[in-house]
Amino acid sequence: MKKNIKLIAMLVLALFAATMASGCAGTKKEDASAKYPTKQVNMVIAFTAGGSSDVQARIVEKYWKKHFNDQPLVFDYKTGAGGQVGFTEIVKAKPDGYTVGGINVPHIAIQSLSNQATFKVDEFAYIAQVVADPNLLVVKADSPIKDLKGFIEEAKKKNGKLTVGIVGTFTAHHLALLQMEEILGIKVTPVPFTGAADQNVAVMGGHIDAMIGNLNDVMRDLAKFKLISLASEQRHQWVKDVPTFKEQGYNFISDIRRGFAAPKGIDPAVLNKLREGFNKIANDPAYLEDMKKIGQPEAYLNGDEFEKVTNSYLQTSKTLVDKYGLVKK
Repeated sequence: MKKNIKLIAMLVLALFAATMASGCAGTKKEDASAKYPTKQVNMVIAFTAGGSSDVQARIVEKYWKKHFNDQPLVFDYKTGAGGQVGFTEIVKAKPDGYTVGGINVPHIAIQSLSNQATFKVDEFAYIAQVVADPNLLVVKADSPIKDLKGFIEEAKKKNGKLTVGIVGTFTAHHLALLQMEEILGIKVTPVPFTGAADQNVAVMGGHIDAMIGNLNDVMRDLAKFKLISLASEQRHQWVKDVPTFKEQGYNFISDIRRGFAAPKGIDPAVLNKLREGFNKIANDPAYLEDMKKIGQPEAYLNGDEFEKVTNSYLQTSKTLVDKYGLVKK
């Protein structure tokens, strides 16, 4: 009997100790997330400095400390392969909340389908979308190409040798170019660049004939470009004199979404802190004014909404990848 009582007492003590330890661990975890961040957070940028993704992230940086415990946001440029190098860096990082990164859609959707895929879209923990940026066709300001009709005529005249810049392959720009060729009934020579900044310089210098870019790519040097046509449902308020492809009889709609993500596996409490902070930044009137000044088409979505948009683009990308035979079976 005494042995049984002693055994029961030992079991009760062991259970009590385990419960206390679990409670303490839970408290420590809660404390850690409540105090997040306690040091600098690294921001991975997948495109070159000065490009649209970098410029937008710099606006976020301006308001970062106000909403994240006065801790610094440090930029880490991992460029190459149309953003794939940087996107991979994000998903492979330690999921502790101290590495986040800028992501582009449909880039990540398309790249996840390639034979050289190094990540999947479900390996990101989505924080927020901040931009929806329409694609457009652009030439240099003094180009002999005056309008879309002239571009089509020149493309046919050069018989596939007219050069059009895009940012990377297996990117939104890449698929946009393929779609545009089919819709306009032309063939051109694509010229991939590491980032929008490099692409812009090539157009302005006359090294390529045209480019598929985003509205934000050209807003900072608007006088140096001639905007031929916008791939959106309707004209944009910032460039009201630029016609859409659609109003000229070509149903070509294409855009890029910019947002932020962390590696999958991050503590949900820390992810929530990131989402709350980005929400506050994205709704700050001063931030919105800065976005307008730099020509970033603001379009905030929370993390869950952004993930749904990404999955939608993934399905669209699968259709386009199969259609254009971009993946070897």
